[in-house]
Amino acid sequence: MFRATIRKPHVIISYILLFILLFIVVIPFFRMVWDSFIWHFTDIRLARGVNPGAFTVFHWKRIFHSKLTRNVLIEPLFHSISTALGISILAMTIGGMLAWLVTRTDLPFRKTIGTLAILPYVIPSYIHALAWLTLFKNDRIGGAAGLFQFLTGVSPPNWISYGFLPIVFSMSLHYFPYTYLLLSAALTSIDSRLEESGEILGARRSYILRRITFPLVIPALLSSFILTFSRALGIFGAPYFLGSPVRYFTLSTQIYSNITNRVPAAGYILALVLIAISSTIIYFNQKIIGTRKSFVTIAGKGFRTQLTPLGKVRYPALVLIILLLIIAVLTPIILLVWQTLTLYPDDYSLKHLTLLYWIGRGGTEFAEGEAGILRNGAILKATWNSIKLALTASILSGFFGIFIGYAVVKGRGTKLSKLVEQTSFLPYLVPGIAFGALYLSLFTNRIGPIPALYGTFFLVALVCIAKNLPFTGRAGITSMLQIGSELEEASEIAGARWGRGFLKIILPLSINGAISGFILVFITVMRELSLILLLVTPETRTLTTMTFRYQEQGYTQFSSAISVMIIVIVVIGELATRRLTRKSAI
Repeated sequence: MFRATIRKPHVIISYILLFILLFIVVIPFFRMVWDSFIWHFTDIRLARGVNPGAFTVFHWKRIFHSKLTRNVLIEPLFHSISTALGISILAMTIGGMLAWLVTRTDLPFRKTIGTLAILPYVIPSYIHALAWLTLFKNDRIGGAAGLFQFLTGVSPPNWISYGFLPIVFSMSLHYFPYTYLLLSAALTSIDSRLEESGEILGARRSYILRRITFPLVIPALLSSFILTFSRALGIFGAPYFLGSPVRYFTLSTQIYSNITNRVPAAGYILALVLIAISSTIIYFNQKIIGTRKSFVTIAGKGFRTQLTPLGKVRYPALVLIILLLIIAVLTPIILLVWQTLTLYPDDYSLKHLTLLYWIGRGGTEFAEGEAGILRNGAILKATWNSIKLALTASILSGFFGIFIGYAVVKGRGTKLSKLVEQTSFLPYLVPGIAFGALYLSLFTNRIGPIPALYGTFFLVALVCIAKNLPFTGRAGITSMLQIGSELEEASEIAGARWGRGFLKIILPLSINGAISGFILVFITVMRELSLILLLVTPETRTLTTMTFRYQEQGYTQFSSAISVMIIVIVVIGELATRRLTRKSAI
C-alpha cells in the first residue's frame, strides 16, 4: 500500500516540492534565528571578549533591554504600526467607497472606472513617495526646494514634507486597489433584496449600509485590512525616502540601517519582530472569521442585483473619483517627468528644462559627469538585469506554482497536500526587507557543497522566486481545480505515460489560468526594492536599486527618470502578456 502510494506522481512531486521549499523558505528562517544568537566578526567594536561564531544573547539584550532599546526598537515599532494602521484605514476608506459606488450604484462610466481603479497598484509604491518629495520637499532639509515652494515661495513645514503624514497619504494611494478589488467582488454577490427589505421597513440608507451591507462584507474587509496592513508594515522605500530626513525610522528602515552598518544580528532580530507581528495579525484574522457563523450572501432562492440611484450626487461623485484617479495615477507621473527635465533640482522654470538627464553624453559639470539614462552603461545594464530578473522569476515561480497546484489538488485532504500548501504560503508572512535579510544570513557564507551565493544573479532570482510562491501557488491551485481528473485518466487509458499526459494535457490547460500569476510576479519583481536591496552588488543592480542609489546621492533627476522607465516597462510588459494571453485563448 505504501509503495503504491509513494509511486503516485503527485506524491513524488509533493516530496520534491517540500525539499525545495525546505531549502528556500524554512532553512533561511532558522539560519537567521541562529545568526541572531552568535557573535559576528563585526561585533568586536560593540563588546569585549568577542569570540566570532560563539553563542551569545548579547544582541537580544541590546535590542530588548538596554539604553538603545527605545531608539532601536520601541520608536521604530510604534512608527511601523502607526503608519501601517493609518495606511490601512485610509486605503480601506477610499477603496471601500469606490467599490460601493462602482458595484452598487448608477455611477456613470462604472466599467471604465473599475478598470482604471487598479492602475495605482501598477505604479511602484515608492514612486508615490518620490512624487510627494518633488511636490512638497522644503529647503530646510537637503537644500533643494520642491515644486510647491518654487511656485508659492512658501516653505512647507517638516510634518508635511516628511514623516507620518506623507507616508500614510502617499502609500494609501498605492494600496487602496487591494480593498477595491476584494470589496467589489463581495458587494457584487450581495442580493439587493436584502437591502430592499430594510428600505421597505423604513430604514435609512446609512442604517442599511451599517447594519446589512457592512456585516455581509466583513470577510472581504478583514482580508483587505490584513493584506494592506501586512504589506504596509514592511514597506521600505516610502519610509526611507520620506522618514529618514527627519529621523522617522520604522522597523524596515532600522533593519536596513543595522545590516548596512555591519550589525547584522540586530537587523535579524528586528526582522524576526516584523515576521512575528505579521504572522500574529494573519492568525487573528483567521480566528475572527472562523467565529462568525455565516457570511452567506448567495442562496438558492434566486439572486438579483439592483443599483442604488445616486440622484443629485451622481455627477459630483464622478468628479471626485476622476480627481482621485488623477491624483493617484497621473500626478505622480507628471511630477516625476517634470523633475527629470529640470537642470537644477530646485528650479522648475520652463527656461531651464533640459533632456540632459535622458540623452546627455556625459562629461558635464552636472551629476559628476554621468551620461543620461539612455546613454548610461550602468543604467542600461541595470535595465537588462531588471527585465532578466522579472522574466526569470515570473516564469520559474509560475511553473513552480503549477506543480504546487497539481500536488495540492491531486492530494486534496491528505496531510502531505496541506503541508505543501502551507509551506508555500509562508513567504507571504515575511515582509520583503526581512525576507531579504533571511537570504543574506544564509547565503553570505559557504554551506557544505553550496558556495557563497552573495553577489550572484542566481541569489537575487532565487529570493524573488521564493517570495512570490504564495501568489503563483494560489494561481496554480485555482487552475488545477478547473481541470477534471477524467482528462488525465483518459490519457493513461490510451497508454500515455504520466509525463506525456502532463505536458500535452495538464500543462496547456493550466497555463492560461496561471498566467495571472505570471503577470503579477513580473510586475512585482520589476518594481521590487526592499526584497533585493540587501542582496544586490554593482554587477547585479536593478533599476529600482539604481533609483535608490541616485536618490540617496541627491541626483533626483536620475532617480525620477529611472522611475518613469520602470513604469513604462511594467505597463508594456503587462499589455504584451495580456495580448499573448488573448491569442493563446483563441
